[in-house]
Amino acid sequence: MNIDFGYDEILFLEGESGIVGVTRIEQENKMLFIATQDNEEIVQFLEKDDIIAVSNFRKDKRAIRAQAYLTREEDSPIVILNKNHPSTKRLAQVLSVGEKVNLNCNITPGTHPEQDVLCSCDSLSGLSITKTSTGVKLNRNHDEYTIERF
Repeated sequence: MNIDFGYDEILFLEGESGIVGVTRIEQENKMLFIATQDNEEIVQFLEKDDIIAVSNFRKDKRAIRAQAYLTREEDSPIVILNKNHPSTKRLAQVLSVGEKVNLNCNITPGTHPEQDVLCSCDSLSGLSITKTSTGVKLNRNHDEYTIERF
């Protein structure tokens, strides 16, 4: 299933107990900094049309827009926590950035430096979101979505 949307728009994929917002990166050679608990910093180079996917467990679109803005426009780094870090239980939203993001409800939020997996609610789990030159491609139909101005 292909869904087209512009750089000034955000796609919201709605689930029963959560929502994922997806925006696109307009510029080439953008750098994303990922800070790990091991005192390392990973630099991920992004290409035009890569996606930022933000998963929110409270269905808060405003928070999704804010996190996507900080990552896309302000170059805010992503912080990765260890699986036993107490804050993982308090995360209301998490994000992944890249050419493809796989939603999965069986992982610990905020603990994956690999940017191709993202914690989501049960009803969105198993959905893969892949960039296209005009939006995204989903690996299966998902009719519960909206496109809004970013």
